[in-house]
Amino acid sequence: MIRVLVVDDDALALELHAAYVGRVPGFEVVGQAAGARAALTAIADAARPIDLVLLDMTMPDGGGLDVARRVRAMGAGVDIIAVTAVRDAATVRAAVSTGVVQYLIKPFTFAAFRERLEAYRAYVEGLDRAAGEATQSEVDALLGSLRTVAAPALPKGLSDETLQAVADRVRTASTPVSSTEVGEREGMSRVTADTWNTSPTSVACAASRATAAPAVPRSRTPGCGADAGPLRHARGRGRHQFT
Repeated sequence: MIRVLVVDDDALALELHAAYVGRVPGFEVVGQAAGARAALTAIADAARPIDLVLLDMTMPDGGGLDVARRVRAMGAGVDIIAVTAVRDAATVRAAVSTGVVQYLIKPFTFAAFRERLEAYRAYVEGLDRAAGEATQSEVDALLGSLRTVAAPALPKGLSDETLQAVADRVRTASTPVSSTEVGEREGMSRVTADTWNTSPTSVACAASRATAAPAVPRSRTPGCGADAGPLRHARGRGRHQFT
């Protein structure tokens, strides 16, 4: 089993990411940390070995990059996957330079999360199988195993920013909201709202599964799969409701 430490200052995200880890075969959560100092303390604890750290980049008591640098300075043999909403190129470049093996941007679906963990598991299994000096093809295969397939493009007229806005609106809503209502509140066109209406699996379900909306419960909903939140159909055009 790959032993995982989950690090995030958001309690709901911490709980959700830990639950996600538990759903991927071959991984187990051995610790949770709500900040940079707690993460470093957990990693330094020789009595509780850790193989992989799921690391947030922004925390009140220290940044994820600082944690990663200190982990390398400690000589700890742990791998790091960044799980963060920070997406600027400078941070991504710095993360790679500190040995971060994957970079997962919030919000994301469970499928995207699972894909990264499965790729990492394949990488670890490849290392375990390797014996002696590796050939060029073996090295290429090991590094290639960390690469994931690009996610399918969102429908025309939609973007990652749209998904983020929808997810944020769903997360903060105190009552069920329809796609049209979300569109109006976010200043989006009716065409975009109608795209939600005709493509709930690509946008509405993704929004309900995003970690930006951890409070949205998961249920089996036709067209959304086992990982999606509930999506109700109200009467009238463009009236899918997120609950």
